[in-house]
Amino acid sequence: MNSILSDRINNMEESATLAMAKKARELKSQGVDIIGLSLGEPDFKTPKHIQEAAKDAIDEGKYFSYPPVAGYQDLREAIAKKLRDENHIAEAKAENIVVSTGAKHSIANIFMCIINEGDEVVIFSPYWVSYSEIIKLAGGVPVLIEGNLENNFKATADQLRNAITDKTKAVIYSSPCNPSGSVFSKEELEAIAAVIKEKEDIIVVADEIYELINFTGQHASIAAFPGMFERTITVNGFSKGYAMTGWRVGYICAPVAIAKACEKIQGQFTSGGTGIAQRAALAGLTGDQTPSKEMAEAYLRRRDLVLELLRDIPGIKTHVPEGAFYFFPDVSGTFGKSYGDQKIGNADDFCLYILNEAHVSLVTGAAFGAPDCVRLSYAASEEELKEALKRIKTAVEKLK
Repeated sequence: MNSILSDRINNMEESATLAMAKKARELKSQGVDIIGLSLGEPDFKTPKHIQEAAKDAIDEGKYFSYPPVAGYQDLREAIAKKLRDENHIAEAKAENIVVSTGAKHSIANIFMCIINEGDEVVIFSPYWVSYSEIIKLAGGVPVLIEGNLENNFKATADQLRNAITDKTKAVIYSSPCNPSGSVFSKEELEAIAAVIKEKEDIIVVADEIYELINFTGQHASIAAFPGMFERTITVNGFSKGYAMTGWRVGYICAPVAIAKACEKIQGQFTSGGTGIAQRAALAGLTGDQTPSKEMAEAYLRRRDLVLELLRDIPGIKTHVPEGAFYFFPDVSGTFGKSYGDQKIGNADDFCLYILNEAHVSLVTGAAFGAPDCVRLSYAASEEELKEALKRIKTAVEKLK
């Protein structure tokens, strides 16, 4: 059947996070007690006032027909107001906003709209697994600039400058970062913005989906810097900060021409996102923010717990994540070791070993552009995290 499938799909890599989650589910179905730390899935329930807003929208009976392709006007206006008030993006208006079925959908729209065959996109690495595949699907060429453990996995403005060529069309980064949890400071983003402004016709895609899970107390949006609004597409959504992964609501704020292009392609592919979910998102954005703050505080406690436990495992090195809910430890200290017939040659082997021996699912760092690392999500209960790290430590200590 592969001869029937397109080269486009045959050449596409499967999402590593979803692939590991699938393996974990298969083992669970066989009765194995798996602790899943592979997906970026908040373990909190969507806040009650957001749930109630969805119920009210159903009862009103107004939101059962096709919604506007770019999203309901009042939601777009509320998003623009939030960006002006909280992110200091003074130019943001409803006309700059396109609401999609999750931030992943937003990113796909963006690259399908701006990339021509052979265009290069500079990716700050480590990076979220789908960036490179979406770029390649659009005909683009991913160009990685790599941060490492020693500099908190943050590539620099100088690296960006050296990576830009005549073929460069865009730059993409996330802050707080998936997978590393690193946060770019205002000063670091200003340096990146200065490089972008040296060049004509380069767009920055700023993925800010983890904005509300930031332990530094300061979130900086590159679109807020002088001269950057017309050079920036800000991506955000409700999945992480509002525990609304299954509701599928994301959005962009972009220059009008790009916003209209994304609306155009969305009109051909999916039309507007689910009306009831958009009403829930509006309640999340304009309602009580206490639940989101409490979730962020819980993630900080979990980060500190996991940090202490990780530091006690031989052969594993980690930095201190400043946001999101991931650790991205270097596990190269286990490479070359083995237990029984299981030998650790790389991070892929490490993840399979931990899944089989410790019954904990992680994701290989190779999928994120860092083959010596693994991603561990701490979006789980403290009890699960304690048990998972205990199992991992026991498994690692068996390696000789």
